[in-house]
Amino acid sequence: MAALWIARVDVTDADTYRKYIKVASEVIPDHGGTFIARGGRVEQLEGQGRARNVVARFPSVEAAMAAYNDPRYQEALGWARAASEREIVVVETDD
Repeated sequence: MAALWIARVDVTDADTYRKYIKVASEVIPDHGGTFIARGGRVEQLEGQGRARNVVARFPSVEAAMAAYNDPRYQEALGWARAASEREIVVVETDD
């Protein structure tokens, strides 16, 4: 079953976060991920919102986890963590 990688982010240092984005933009497709949404308009309906929201579709939860655990991505996480507050979840879809 396919899976969605959903990241909700408040960027605190745009220059440093761009370094993370460059790596993530390569690693996610390398593991079969395709971006559905990357920082577009958001209408927060309930709960706490974040300024940036990213959704990527993967062929499976395993593929999404392989992207997250990729050594290149793990190294880039240092930039993301230093330059943002964020949550990421991987959700299996019904199709």
